[in-house]
Amino acid sequence: MQSRLKQLSIYLPAVFIALLLSACENDLNKVKAIAAADATKPIQRTTGVDMILSDSGFVKAQLTAPLLIQYDTKKDPYSVMPKGVKVVLYNRALKEDINIIADTGYYYKEKDLIIFHKNVVATRNDGIVYRSEELIWDKNKKQTYSNKNVLMTKPNGEQMTGTSFVSDDKFLNPKFQNSTAIIHVDGGLAQ
Repeated sequence: MQSRLKQLSIYLPAVFIALLLSACENDLNKVKAIAAADATKPIQRTTGVDMILSDSGFVKAQLTAPLLIQYDTKKDPYSVMPKGVKVVLYNRALKEDINIIADTGYYYKEKDLIIFHKNVVATRNDGIVYRSEELIWDKNKKQTYSNKNVLMTKPNGEQMTGTSFVSDDKFLNPKFQNSTAIIHVDGGLAQ
């Protein structure tokens, strides 16, 4: 009997400590799961957004959106404009250079990127229109690009399509990949 009590007095505390440690680990896992879930919750919702972006005292762009939701993730904080976005880029004389609209927009502050998604239409002041399902404006590189199909239409009806494209941020020097075109030639169209 005493030998059995001795065994119990040795094993019982060990089992109790093992249970206590495993309970702590489960609680730590729950805490980590809750923290991860909180990181994906929005920290701010703003309606009727109208932002002016300037550089060296000059207005460069105006961003408007019905709703902007900010997320403060540790890796890369971002904002989502799920109900549409419009960006107007201005020249130094405050004349509209480009107008970009899309169904959804994402803004990554640290990378200084705006990503436009779904039904993206970019219209230059000379009437040239770019259409795609995605357009990325990299403000640091002063570049716009897309990895999706792009259709460019000129006011005279000429068109250029490509599987992707890259251009400066004014859409003045576009380069299309795997492109096809419809070009007006004297008396008709050529493909």
